[in-house]
Amino acid sequence: MTTPSALALSHCGPPQPRYAPADTALTLCGVDTAALPTDDALMLAWAAGDLPSFQALYERHRKRLFGFLLRQVRDTSLAEELFQDVWQRVIAARMDWKPDAAFTTWLFRIAHNRLNDHWRAARHRPPAPLDADERLQALSDNHTPESEVSQFEQRRRLQLAMDALPADQREVLQLRLELELSLEEIGQITGVGRETVKSRLRYAMDKLRTGLLP
Repeated sequence: MTTPSALALSHCGPPQPRYAPADTALTLCGVDTAALPTDDALMLAWAAGDLPSFQALYERHRKRLFGFLLRQVRDTSLAEELFQDVWQRVIAARMDWKPDAAFTTWLFRIAHNRLNDHWRAARHRPPAPLDADERLQALSDNHTPESEVSQFEQRRRLQLAMDALPADQREVLQLRLELELSLEEIGQITGVGRETVKSRLRYAMDKLRTGLLP
């Protein structure tokens, strides 16, 4: 019998967030996701045994999740491994899920915990690979040849400033700016209070501004 994870990854293809076109997240194997139910409804249906609901959740959230992991570990192979691990944990915990918090919050909380497990096991944060900027560029859908030089320089300076941030500040900044989560959602994901999230964001923004000064 095909497992939900195998079904999603084989039927709809691998994660592909680095190479997917801008409108990929809007389709599920050719079906417009705008007509799909909410995340909560999909989770409840999936827990009841509806495999297409899992496929819809996977397709809807895979790109942002992979981008989040890649930004944190700065290594494509490792990000792919963690990506698979997170979805396996989602599959294992689906029967215990309750709609007490947004599915996105729950999903990224699992990702946050998996990253913590990885860093504890590794005991250090490895340096970014030499082609990290090129790998991250594949996540952008707005690249144009005319702006290549200036965008590359901006990305290089921004990434250097981001890499210089402490891990906890970098994480809340990414969750806020890239995923557009609320302070409360970030607190639920990272396990800290709203004021702590605000403090980390403030320090992170101050350091970024300093690092981006000419």
